[in-house]
Amino acid sequence: MPFPEGMQPDRTLQPMLSACDGESVRRDWARIRPSATCGIVHFLRESGFRHPMDQSVVTATEMPAPERGAPRHRLDAALAQVNDVLVGKNLAVRMAFACLLAGGHLLVEDVPGVGKTTLAHALAATLGLSFRRIQFTSDLLPSDIVGVSVFDRESDSFRFQPGPIFAQLLLADEINRATPKTQSALLEAMAEGQVTVDGASRALQQPFFVIATQNPLDMAGTYPLPDSQLDRFMLRIALDYPNAEAERRLLTGEDRSRMVGRLSACLTGADIQALRLQVRAVTASPALLDYVQALLAASRRHHEIRTGLSPRAGLSLLACARAWALLGDRDFVLPEDVQAVFTGVAGHRLIPSRSATREALAQALLESVAVE
Repeated sequence: MPFPEGMQPDRTLQPMLSACDGESVRRDWARIRPSATCGIVHFLRESGFRHPMDQSVVTATEMPAPERGAPRHRLDAALAQVNDVLVGKNLAVRMAFACLLAGGHLLVEDVPGVGKTTLAHALAATLGLSFRRIQFTSDLLPSDIVGVSVFDRESDSFRFQPGPIFAQLLLADEINRATPKTQSALLEAMAEGQVTVDGASRALQQPFFVIATQNPLDMAGTYPLPDSQLDRFMLRIALDYPNAEAERRLLTGEDRSRMVGRLSACLTGADIQALRLQVRAVTASPALLDYVQALLAASRRHHEIRTGLSPRAGLSLLACARAWALLGDRDFVLPEDVQAVFTGVAGHRLIPSRSATREALAQALLESVAVE
């Protein structure tokens, strides 16, 4: 069957084209892009052609409609929606998204009333994730978090009743008010994405994201998180007080809880998983890796730091930098990406030997290591 010069069909279509009426194919060939093999297949099947090895005819109405917008473009809409709720917190919101896309967990440390809980609610609604909140208190038990096995008289057996940790987005509010035993109930879930109850391991639904909050001022009746548990949080951020313009918008605007109630999901769990795969594919050049290693090495020999950054901290730093690059619509990491997330990643992991604050030490490390 002759075709226009330079427009020969793919070999995989030869059996199908040879079985068709040549005149009809030539007549419609002009409206088919020569390079679109899948378009030719769809055209043939839409016309009612049935290949001997194809037992079904796929029509246009039966083909699944493509999703509206790629996950990367819907990510921009999600960022904008959360920023509309948390006025003037663009940097903190961006850090929260970077932590989520990097596959980590977030610690928000700030005074009451600045929007920590609102951030968690807005993220859950925007991301389309199941959401649970745990108010940590001194009498909270580990079983209140992970769940417990209860005896079912009808089946004469024990039945597991899942706890709130089986949500996709978990808000651990005022985590430092619970005892260390209860705090440790989160460790396995955060590190391995599963919990073990009565000797049986149960996987958590993915994506799984923990946002924990704590008040750094009112420390009476609290149990400070040990360094081993602080290390489980990829990022620590503070929301801080709003500036004058943002505060005026809060005072004159709509109640934030009502706004959160009207939010629509911009992403799905599957979108987040796909975006996480894109983050892992972001390129980090050898020179960039040299810069990351130089920061890690500087933290271990600094005279005011008792314990420097671990290899886990280095992995978290690189993962967050990759996520930050993706949020900037790039598929490669720049030193500026590392610098943007370094204080959030390293601040809570550095153990000072003197009275210097952890954030000040992180900033000093950035200034001491040159970009080559």
